[in-house]
Amino acid sequence: MMLVFDIETVGVDFDTLSESQQEFILRYAEKETDEELKAKKIDEAIRYLSLYPLTAKVVAIGMLNTETENSMVMFESNEKKEWESEESGIKYCSYPEGEMLENFWRYVSNVESVITFNGRNFDIPFVMMRSAMLQIKPTRDFISKRYNNKSHIDLLDKFTYYGLTKKFNLDFYCNAFGIDSPKSHGVSGMDVKELYKAGKIEEIATYCARDVKATYRLYKIWDEYLNL
Repeated sequence: MMLVFDIETVGVDFDTLSESQQEFILRYAEKETDEELKAKKIDEAIRYLSLYPLTAKVVAIGMLNTETENSMVMFESNEKKEWESEESGIKYCSYPEGEMLENFWRYVSNVESVITFNGRNFDIPFVMMRSAMLQIKPTRDFISKRYNNKSHIDLLDKFTYYGLTKKFNLDFYCNAFGIDSPKSHGVSGMDVKELYKAGKIEEIATYCARDVKATYRLYKIWDEYLNL
């Protein structure tokens, strides 16, 4: 059995970082002499906090079993919530971040391989680092053998032939191959932090589920036509 998965992350409030951490994050922006450009670079540096496990947390993990095509999304909440979508059959359940990560490592401990889009550069290192920060030990290593499909199929690696061709985002590949893009429903990864701040965690979970479904459909195209 293989498992398709995707994560959503939210950066900490910049003001909660120590003075030295803030200086490090803004070190290049502060060197800009043009005030307008400097302000843009500062804003960009702060927005990018969501991309780093040292300055962000996991707020959703979506998973799809390739044998059954059943999906589940775990989302971050200290309040217990659970439901199943009547339309898609996707199960949603809430946990604190630590429990989400523990559950994730338990689910992947016996899978044949995981399937991701850019998981080698983002999702896998992120969940590993966040796990270590929460004193949770990962059960599998999915990044050490880049050219081996046995444990991890990163579709961005596959569709760019390991960096030989230009990289595009998931939305671009979805549109190119006629797949329903997660962004077509009005939410993108850049909206996740604002949704989280507004308490709309269920919308983040739904967006994560669409990401997983699109990744799975893209995987099937790669497997049928490009997996030589």
